[in-house]
Amino acid sequence: MNNFFRKTLIAVVAVAAMGGAAAQVKERTLKFAFQNQTGHPQAQGAQKFADLVAEKSGKKITVKLFPGGTLGGDLQTVSALQGGTVEITVLNAGILTAQVKEFAAYDLPFLFNNAQEADAVTDGPFGQKLLAKLDEKNLHGLGYWDLGFRNLTNSKRAIAKADDIAGLKIRVIQSPIYIDLFNTLGANATPMPFPELYSALDQKAVDGQENPNTVIASSKFAEVQKHITQTRHIYNPQALIISKKAWDGMSAEEKKIISDAAAEATKFQRDASRAAADTALDTLKKAGMTVTELPPAEMAKLRDKVKPVIDKYTATVGEATVKELMAEIAKVRK
Repeated sequence: MNNFFRKTLIAVVAVAAMGGAAAQVKERTLKFAFQNQTGHPQAQGAQKFADLVAEKSGKKITVKLFPGGTLGGDLQTVSALQGGTVEITVLNAGILTAQVKEFAAYDLPFLFNNAQEADAVTDGPFGQKLLAKLDEKNLHGLGYWDLGFRNLTNSKRAIAKADDIAGLKIRVIQSPIYIDLFNTLGANATPMPFPELYSALDQKAVDGQENPNTVIASSKFAEVQKHITQTRHIYNPQALIISKKAWDGMSAEEKKIISDAAAEATKFQRDASRAAADTALDTLKKAGMTVTELPPAEMAKLRDKVKPVIDKYTATVGEATVKELMAEIAKVRK
């Protein structure tokens, strides 16, 4: 074979290879639904993910965002992912308890001391094992984002001690542990989808709710709530998940694009969320909310009150699972 034909053959093979690689990435649109409003760190992370997917796919894959619960609450969205009518969502990991019971472990009250502990656990063997369990439920885990520590607001009174929670009607997410937690604290826990919450607060259908400061600020709850107490009762890792139907329909190259974009967006989102948490409380103060920090003795009372909830869900989740989780946290704290 002379040099001319050798070069021609190499060029043809190279073009064919390039064409084959390009064919592995098809033009498609992925719907990404989530509960928080545009501007919230959750939405910022979603936009970053969408931008990265567009860049890495040569604009062949479009991620279309649906913020603010426009496609329904979290449970409805998870069902849509399983059916393949929505492709991606990010939500409180504990809500996935209905799919994989071990996810309830993340909602044990007063579990993490800080966000760095949560990152180490969710990014480590424990967190990845839980994500892997989603595949048999027609979902596929891509990683964990940050929502922050949850705090309590209400329109009736300042909560200066643990007993002040008693008698308040508090909206909670649609997860059994949240219902038991606030009922145990003496409140009337009222589960409802997030998109319905502002209206319920405005119409006094509920007295209060509990969410991280960033959610409280971006959702403008200061317009319908007067008091906020920094209870920090639960830290929320958020699970970034994709429909398994969509995932299984992707080529290896497309899966790599989605996975790499998810990993980069995760770091961006966590940084954005934690930066926002530093300023959200000031925003709420300026909006007229009264901020209360519980004294250490009252925080200790809260922890004591919720011990029956921890015991109950340790049994439900499985003692081995909770023991494994606590061992991971202990490693981080060394």
